[in-house]
Amino acid sequence: MSFLKIEDIHHTYFSNQAAQTAIGGISLDIEKGEFVSFLGPSGCGKTTLLSIIAGLFPPTSGKILLENKPLKAEHDFSIGYMLQQDYLFPWKTIEENITLGLRLLKQNEGLEHIKAMKLLNEVGLAGTENSYPRELSGGMRQRAALARTLAVNPKILLLDEPFSALDYQTKLKLEDLVSETLKSFGKTAVLVTHDIGEAIAMSDRIYLFASKPGVIHKTFDVPDELRELTPFHARNHKQYTALFQTIWKELESLEY
Repeated sequence: MSFLKIEDIHHTYFSNQAAQTAIGGISLDIEKGEFVSFLGPSGCGKTTLLSIIAGLFPPTSGKILLENKPLKAEHDFSIGYMLQQDYLFPWKTIEENITLGLRLLKQNEGLEHIKAMKLLNEVGLAGTENSYPRELSGGMRQRAALARTLAVNPKILLLDEPFSALDYQTKLKLEDLVSETLKSFGKTAVLVTHDIGEAIAMSDRIYLFASKPGVIHKTFDVPDELRELTPFHARNHKQYTALFQTIWKELESLEY
């Protein structure tokens, strides 16, 4: 039994003038603890599929099962969503931002504080609990956003290009941090990215999407030798280069 099962998802956007099919029938299985990436050209439906998994809107047809039950992300905290922007509330301290979800769950205030301190330490932000978002760098804010996402103990994390707005050095450091943190928590994650290197360095498996409508064109399993390394060190492995070139050629064939 798959942890997350996506069955024949179709989605069409309707306007007064036309109907546009964004996803033309996607099925895939994700096991518990896996990290998978959705990769593909712009307009191929990968963000649409991520939004459907997040419960932002229902698909036109098809279904998504989490632990063999219909996923109802809008009704609980099964899904954690991390975006390009951190969306921290500027008028709240870092601790207040991180514990927001815990307060919605009506957890004990003392336990909230303990959990926030532990998470801040996990993501390398110990001592920032009384700071405000404006006092932190972009990379630090994204780490705080990761801590906030993990605070409610979601079953799945959805990552929508969370590093794309950062400088390259910060991006590489955060790739390592997110990868190591998710492994230590045993979390299942889905990443949407345009970055082939990022997908290879972080993932167990990569789904390459074709567009118009969005379908899965090809699936790539990342070799064990790369999966055992941190994203930074995986980029220096010879198998990384070989897989990068293979995916690059497939992606070029889709764009022309």
